[in-house]
Amino acid sequence: MKKLFIGFLLAALMPLSACGQMRWEEGTHYRVISDQASAKPEVIEFFSFWCPACNAFEPIVQDMKSRLGADVKFTKVHVNFMQFTGPEVQDDVTRAMLVGRALKDETRLNGAIFNYIHRQRGVITGLNDVRNIFLVNGVEAEDFDKMVKSFSVNNLVRKNNKTIDDFRQHLNGVPNFIVNGKYQATFTSNMTPDDMVNLIVWLSQQD
Repeated sequence: MKKLFIGFLLAALMPLSACGQMRWEEGTHYRVISDQASAKPEVIEFFSFWCPACNAFEPIVQDMKSRLGADVKFTKVHVNFMQFTGPEVQDDVTRAMLVGRALKDETRLNGAIFNYIHRQRGVITGLNDVRNIFLVNGVEAEDFDKMVKSFSVNNLVRKNNKTIDDFRQHLNGVPNFIVNGKYQATFTSNMTPDDMVNLIVWLSQQD
C-alpha cells in the first residue's frame, strides 16, 4: 500500500515539475537573439548610473549575483547612449566605474555613484566629479590617478564599449540583461523581484 501511495504521489508531482520547467516562455519572458551561446555561462547587465530604474534594480542585481552558479560570470556594462547627459560624461563615469573594478571595490563604489546622482541629487559634469565621489568614499587620490589612465583600465574600457557595440541592436533601454550571449530577458509587469532573479538564473543554465 505504501509503495502504491508513493507511486501515486510521484505521478502527481511529475506534471507539476514539468509545468515548472515550462514556466518561462520564449517570446514572453525572453528572446533568443543568437543561434549560439557563449562558451561559458555569463550574465551581462547593461545599465546607466543616471537611469532611475537601474538604481532601483540594484538590490535585485545583488540578489541575482548571490544566486547565480559559481561558474556564471556576471558583468555590468555601462552604456553611453542615454539622454540624461552627454556621451563624453557617460564615458568618464564608465572609466571611473572600471577603476572601481580594478581596485576590487566595484559594488561599493557603484553604490556611491548611484547615491550621489539619485539621493544627493548631485550633478556629474566630468571625470573630476566622479574622482571626488571616490575620494569621499575612501579611495586614495594617488590610487585613483594611477589607475584611471592605466593599461588595465584602458583595456576594461575597450571591452565595455565593444560589448555595447556587439549588442547595440538589441538595446532599446536599460536595465537590460543578456544571458549566455543568446538570451535577452524580458521582465513582464506581473513578475516579482524574485521571479526576475529566477528567470536570469534559469536562463544562465540554458545552452
